[in-house]
Amino acid sequence: MHRRDFIRSAGMVTASLAWPGSRPSLAETSPSTPWRTFETVTRAEVLDPSGLTRVWVPVPLAADAPYQRTIGTTFKAEGGMATLFADKGLDSVAMVAAQFPAGVRPVLTVTSRVSTRDYAVNLRSPGRRPKRDHVALGHFLRPTKLLPIDGVVRDKARVIAGRARTDEAKARAIYEWIVENTFRDPKVRGCGRGDIRSMLETGDLGGKCADLNSLYVGLARASGLPARDVYGIRTAKSELGYKSLGPATPTITKAQHCRAEVYLSGFGWVPVDPADVRKVALEEPPGNRPLDDEMVKSARARLFGSWEMNWVAYNFGQDVSLPGADSGPLEFLMYPQAETARGRVDSLDPDGFKYEITSREIVAPA
Repeated sequence: MHRRDFIRSAGMVTASLAWPGSRPSLAETSPSTPWRTFETVTRAEVLDPSGLTRVWVPVPLAADAPYQRTIGTTFKAEGGMATLFADKGLDSVAMVAAQFPAGVRPVLTVTSRVSTRDYAVNLRSPGRRPKRDHVALGHFLRPTKLLPIDGVVRDKARVIAGRARTDEAKARAIYEWIVENTFRDPKVRGCGRGDIRSMLETGDLGGKCADLNSLYVGLARASGLPARDVYGIRTAKSELGYKSLGPATPTITKAQHCRAEVYLSGFGWVPVDPADVRKVALEEPPGNRPLDDEMVKSARARLFGSWEMNWVAYNFGQDVSLPGADSGPLEFLMYPQAETARGRVDSLDPDGFKYEITSREIVAPA
């Protein structure tokens, strides 16, 4: 896409794109599972602009997914121009992209509404799946910059899952290994980088969700299982009693969270989240709970095969190119991004790039 082509309009846009491999099987969440609707508002401002300034805000896609349906996205960029960019490819990356000329205060406000419902796959009862799309699934077996599948990653995958005889057994073995051998490191910036080769080579298996769940995805791919990171943000407190697995206030600026999915024959895409097991162990009051703690054991059992959907998915993207950007690709798109004439702005630096994200649940009238 040429830079002159991506900035076209401002106003309301509603995307209507299907997520690949998302058709529900008989094993998935019951149609009677209730939907909840959330409205998220992101206000992003570059505090020290220089020359032409660009801002990108990730948004959820309208999706025929069993756990999420996007209602619509609106946006405002006073003095600038903005548009919704929606990649219809397998990574389903969507964002609002805006540019502001020199001398204009670069502020982009994006509002999205999305419905979600809790998602579970009954692994005791395989469902009927569509014919395997080998091209689509092959996309989620490929290596990326931070998800290599050779060398130390391949070797570790063979050790972990080498004796497993089924796809489910391999997927479970990797999940249990992640839970047993990694830890949540609160000192890591943001959600982490997901540099899994470095983690395995150094033996430093601490990190946050983009590290631990990316390690799951890389080991799964190296074992021949299609797998993908799912980048998103928590929108509401947990209704399952986990104080650590949801924001405590309507301001969700730092509530980004990466999850994972693995494709299993007979079941399709299965949700997993070993990183949240380690988050429960570290952060659930009173803190530093052992793995044999009942609350940790409950989370461990639940988070192989199900997600509580107090969370909104953005995309599956790796090595993401921002439309119109002069800087190179991002490892992933989960935070608002910006670029000035001096280059890319640090998305985790509030002194240069100020953004606030809020969420509210929209309750239908009785």
